[in-house]
Amino acid sequence: MRRASTSRPSRACERAIRGATSGGSGSRCRSRSRVARVRIGTSGWVYQHWRGRFYPEKLAAARWFEFYASRFDTVELNNSFYRQPSRKTFEGWRARSPVDFRFAVKLNRFVTHYKRLKVSAESIALSYDTMAGLGPKLAVVLAQLPPRMKFDAARLDGFLRAVARRRRRHALEPRDASWLTDEALSALRRRRVALCVIDTPRWPSRIAVTADFVYLRFHGPRGLYASNYSDGELRDWADRIRAWRDQDLDVFAYFNNDANAYAVFNALRLRELVG
Repeated sequence: MRRASTSRPSRACERAIRGATSGGSGSRCRSRSRVARVRIGTSGWVYQHWRGRFYPEKLAAARWFEFYASRFDTVELNNSFYRQPSRKTFEGWRARSPVDFRFAVKLNRFVTHYKRLKVSAESIALSYDTMAGLGPKLAVVLAQLPPRMKFDAARLDGFLRAVARRRRRHALEPRDASWLTDEALSALRRRRVALCVIDTPRWPSRIAVTADFVYLRFHGPRGLYASNYSDGELRDWADRIRAWRDQDLDVFAYFNNDANAYAVFNALRLRELVG
């Protein structure tokens, strides 16, 4: 949410993004009257192997979302990466979720992988006009980049200018180390786009704040998507999250280690530790 014109950003938020200038697609720092919010969930909810581990054995799959939304206040939609849902589908998720529930939506791979962010206005409209079906429950748009895509300031700026009028928070998950340089992070700060902080040995990562919110993805500490976080590892992340919250930063954290429903139990435990 953007701040009211009569408010000033908190000093903690200004320090956190280290002098970023306004503009582009990111949201501005919030008014002091708002309290930073931590939301923790999973990357998707439709996993057959969660039946009996998370979902009750006899619960119909058509009711899984309601069950999930009764236990979490956010989810990251990943199916949109493979096939763009219709606006009607997004509207349905909005209607079936609690008032305070929020969605993060991963951009379709046509935008991020096939076109590598250099897309037409028509493609932007297709993605964003359908996502708009979530209304105010659309919290963040995630752009996950392909592993060999190098940092390109001009390409990034072109994409962010194209989506600027959408007034959405954006997070960027690069999988190439060139996006983790000071130059690249400065470019994200100028546009107030959050660097997606990932936890996995598979791809390079850096813990850095580049917007007025923090976006975390937990892919598994050892085996990709298939390993469990220890209590000690979760406690370390809980400490970081509390520190960000104290700096007036919203935090969105999603577990993508779906094997054995690790994601569910790690998310619940992290939420408990953050308090």
